[in-house]
Amino acid sequence: MKTWTKAVLTVAALSLAACTDPGSFGAGDNFGTGTGADNGLGSSADPGSIAYFQEAVGDRVLFLVDQSTLSEQGRLTVLAQANWLMENADYVAVIEGHADEQGTREYNLALGARRASAVQELLVSQGVASNRIRTVSYGKERPIEICSEESCYAQNRRAVTVLTANLSG
Repeated sequence: MKTWTKAVLTVAALSLAACTDPGSFGAGDNFGTGTGADNGLGSSADPGSIAYFQEAVGDRVLFLVDQSTLSEQGRLTVLAQANWLMENADYVAVIEGHADEQGTREYNLALGARRASAVQELLVSQGVASNRIRTVSYGKERPIEICSEESCYAQNRRAVTVLTANLSG
């Protein structure tokens, strides 16, 4: 009976794996921040596409330890984002705030929220309508680099601008 159970479970697992559509869960991207042109983001050669925004304009800014103030480089990136959003009014943005793994969950959620708000405030100050921007904090819950070294921590201290088409507008 054990052999029969193993066989049924193996067939079931293989069947499910074969039927899984990787595109059904965000086109294989990293929580809405995909990188390939095959995932509905358009071509990076098209200045009005999400792929162009991610690659040419920049979809993320990095922060120093325990900081939510934009660096000069971060400020320049957000200004470029604002210009792009002003020219491409068919998109809305979610600003994701992130933190590194150091500190408590609660502290990092609050820090991520401050980072996302810093980006949102600069976008709005540049003329992007506030109803086109939403913020969310993931704190340390969605790292892009996992290791206990500064090089990894630095990549996780970020705010990411995730675009979607404004279907309601």
